[in-house]
Amino acid sequence: MAFCNKLGGLVRQTVSSNGQVPTLFNSIRCMSGTKLFIGGLSYGTDDQSLKDAFSSFGDVVDARVIVDRDTGRSRGFGFVNFSSDDSANSALSAMDGQELQGRNIRVSYATERSSAPRSFGNNYGNNFRSNQYDN
Repeated sequence: MAFCNKLGGLVRQTVSSNGQVPTLFNSIRCMSGTKLFIGGLSYGTDDQSLKDAFSSFGDVVDARVIVDRDTGRSRGFGFVNFSSDDSANSALSAMDGQELQGRNIRVSYATERSSAPRSFGNNYGNNFRSNQYDN
């Protein structure tokens, strides 16, 4: 997947000045299938109901609702991975903005998370603890 993202970045740099995307980019988007990000999910949506909602567009390889580690409750988003780009394109265009279990969902192509370390706020808590014992 990282290879596909790197290659996609290189192809994007070759976009001509008139803004047209080369057809090579569309065919290389990702050769192993396409993953969609699904946002705005109802807290009652689980993996199986997400898969069922998208399976009419093609072969769903994996459907996963992301849950909170501590509570086990849905975080309101998930991912659907299709075996073909055509199926993912169809699902994206048909399902974006549609209602699923009482909520209007947002569908877009998933992007790989950067490998840089994530920051959790301004580190005030850590600085406070270290300064507390500096006296």
